[in-house]
Amino acid sequence: MQSKLLGRIYFTFSNWFGLWNLQGLDYSSGVWQFEGYGFVPNGTSGVTVAQIHGASHGATTLILRIYDGNMRYYSGDLVATDLYDKWFRLNIIHDVDGGRLTVFIDGEERYSTHDQGPGDLYFKCGVYAAPRNISYYMESRWRDIKIYKK
Repeated sequence: MQSKLLGRIYFTFSNWFGLWNLQGLDYSSGVWQFEGYGFVPNGTSGVTVAQIHGASHGATTLILRIYDGNMRYYSGDLVATDLYDKWFRLNIIHDVDGGRLTVFIDGEERYSTHDQGPGDLYFKCGVYAAPRNISYYMESRWRDIKIYKK
């Protein structure tokens, strides 16, 4: 099956306590992919930078947070290290029917896990404070955001 590009967004996003919802690209089945180039400056910590909102168990299927330059799945499993002050390409593939999430950083598979069940799902990126261990200042920048459906 061929992937189809559904949306492409070019901009630099910088915000404090706000995630940008990729509206109009909600999904509940199939295989979907988020791609974007992110930048997190040194000093930003305890911040959600990417998310899949919606799930049958809980409010979210995926949260990727930066703590001290390292990306974590929620506040736990380590996804990638040393991400401060450089552009990185983030790809998230969500196979809803297969119940699987896969995260790539700069083209390398870094994390894979089961999802939180089907639901009304959509991708988000930007900044949002984590529940604890957060920095006073938070920033992330995003460009070349694309959404694919297989």
